[in-house]
Amino acid sequence: MATAPKPQLPLFYKDLLPLNSKDHADWSVGNFDDASYMADTHAIPLTVDEFVDAQRNYPIVFTANDTPLPIALMGLNEGVNTFIEDNGKLQANVYVPAYIRRYPFILAKLNQGSEEMSLCFDPEAGVVGKDKEGNALFEAEGDEQKPTQYTNDVLEFCRRFETSGQRTKAFLEQLNALDLMMDGEIAITRNDMPEKPFVYRGFRMVNEEKLRELPTEKVEELNKSGMMMLIHAHLFSMNLMRVIFERQTAQGKVPMPDDKA
Repeated sequence: MATAPKPQLPLFYKDLLPLNSKDHADWSVGNFDDASYMADTHAIPLTVDEFVDAQRNYPIVFTANDTPLPIALMGLNEGVNTFIEDNGKLQANVYVPAYIRRYPFILAKLNQGSEEMSLCFDPEAGVVGKDKEGNALFEAEGDEQKPTQYTNDVLEFCRRFETSGQRTKAFLEQLNALDLMMDGEIAITRNDMPEKPFVYRGFRMVNEEKLRELPTEKVEELNKSGMMMLIHAHLFSMNLMRVIFERQTAQGKVPMPDDKA
């Protein structure tokens, strides 16, 4: 089976195989028994279409690299996911980011010189295979194998995710054009350690002062485009930083601050 290019694979993905009716005619997709594959992941990629739902459970911040992307924080420290329970299950009744729901599938370019994207999956995920119980990927139609409704739904979900990614990119470009981004820093103090704050950096956020200073016409543009609602969802979600910190504390997963902090 041909393997898609796999340099710099996205988060969670260990390999990629293009889905096709020849090799995978009798393959099915089962369910993940647990969420252990994300247990050591504290930040999940997010699209702007998810801000309103995600801000109820997670702080939404932006990565600090040259091309910032929104992420939902499921923990404040590397390797800490406070939403994975002791039995390996993802906590119930919280919003599940589309990035998680998409896995192990993804749209990927098989040829670097082409813009065409193909539906691929991660064979290392352990839920896609010939002997799996679950949703069939293909079904016979005469002498041919056709994608099942499940496969078509997966493909459509992945397409919508890509479209959301383009809207997210445009949103970030607009924030940068308005010079609204700044380096973030959050200091949280525990009652039993008032002299040693826990300081979190390494992310970007919207500068509220610059947002308030925007000209009226720019504010109106942001309101009409729906961007202002997204900005506010991000800013409101920052109040959850302490909530996540308290979750980590209760789980015994808060590294002690440096004595120099």
